[in-house]
This record gives sequence, structure tokens and C-alpha cells, in this order.
Amino acid sequence: MSVQSSLGKRLDPPDSVGVRFAFLTLWGIDAVAATLFFLVPYASELNPVTVFFYQLFGLPGVLIAAACYAAVVMLIGHVLSDPMDIRFVAIVAGLYVLFAANNLLLLMYREPLPELLGLW
Repeated sequence: MSVQSSLGKRLDPPDSVGVRFAFLTLWGIDAVAATLFFLVPYASELNPVTVFFYQLFGLPGVLIAAACYAAVVMLIGHVLSDPMDIRFVAIVAGLYVLFAANNLLLLMYREPLPELLGLW
């Protein structure tokens, strides 16, 4: 009984359902794009954790790695108190906008976002 009450005091359930939904949507797009990186010959995944899981489990390993990333973000968001949890998840969702945009553009145009924008 003390474990449940102790756990309940440490976790701060978030009120940021919309921000978390946005994160999960962007995470899903990025997970699909990362999976496609292993299927096309002209792009490669740079994340060493994802590559390691791919080498261990094949394509399901990519989704396992992606699920681990999402679980870590959600867990951290639950541990932080309001409004820090909303800010943290919003920042991560913003990063996933960049990751997903870069991955999709790389798959469609064979060039990363910085090269398309002339920044690289």
C-alpha cells in the first residue's frame, strides 16, 4: 500500500493532452520515416541506438527504439510538475517537427532540410 501512495505522490499527471497528442503524432511520423530509412538505398539512419536495435531485431527494432524514445519523453513529462511538464513536452514536440520534416524531405527529395534551405 505504501508503494502505491508513494508512487502517486511522485507522479504528476499532466494536463497537456493536446501537446502530448501533437508529440505522439509527430513521433509517429518520424518513426515511419526512420523505418523507411532502412528500406531505401540513398538514406541512412544516424541515430546509433536505432541502428543498434535494427541490427538486433530488424525492422521491428526500429519501432522498438522509437517506442522507447516516446516512453522516456512521457515518463519525464509525468515526473515534472506543471507548467514544466507542458514546456518540456512542447520543446520535444518542436524538435520532432524538425526531425520529421528533415526525414520526410530526405526521403522525398534525397536532400536534408539544411541543404534544401541553403544552410549547409
